[in-house]
Amino acid sequence: MGAREVLNSTRVLVTGGTSGLGRAMAAALSEAGARVALTSRDSARAHEVAAQIGAVGVPMDVRDEQSVQTGVDAVYDALGGLDVLVANAGIGMRTVNPRFMTDPQPFWEVAPAGFRDVVETKVTGTFLVARAVAPRMLAADGGRIVVISMNEQTMTRRGFTPYGPSGAGVEALARVMAADLAGTTVTVNLLLPGGATATGMIPDGTPGEVRDRLLDPGIMGPPIVWLCSDESAGVHDQRIVATEFRG
Repeated sequence: MGAREVLNSTRVLVTGGTSGLGRAMAAALSEAGARVALTSRDSARAHEVAAQIGAVGVPMDVRDEQSVQTGVDAVYDALGGLDVLVANAGIGMRTVNPRFMTDPQPFWEVAPAGFRDVVETKVTGTFLVARAVAPRMLAADGGRIVVISMNEQTMTRRGFTPYGPSGAGVEALARVMAADLAGTTVTVNLLLPGGATATGMIPDGTPGEVRDRLLDPGIMGPPIVWLCSDESAGVHDQRIVATEFRG
């Protein structure tokens, strides 16, 4: 079977798909034959990146219920339905502390607005998009939701408020979603890289020895393609680590 036939036009939505892990996954899915829609708060950016990888760009602010509903409607119109949601959208620590790798900031120095933005994008955003998609998947008698998470060490690491708590929150949310959907035709699974990745979330001043250990975002390609394929049919409520994936 050729690379373009693996997913056979499976319809996938990747939130936050214009950079980092999201773009890597969207590109891998498109290369494997999926019909991909990706989102960004920036409409021009969504369309620009989508054109580069053969996807559909959809403007969406995952923090906003109306924007999510409008964006999901646009995805269904463009793709004719949806088979898989990859809930990836998130904001890194740079927005809260540009020097978080070398100068950790205690939680009491974190600005409330910065805290809310990170948590609302990752946790509330995943909730809103999954809430909009799950009923449609159930009505269509099938679908998959993949929630992008992080290492547990990152969730509790010194100086990682609010990024760590946002990861813990979205992981708990995914497990509850999986429990709610148990016994239905919709599956929910978690996927994480297994280490820090070389994305725009890493500060410019990060030491070279640290940068050398960063994972390529492309590590997410094989497991996300597998999770969208027939080979993973019936896989539910699993936590899959990309560095350990041997599918």
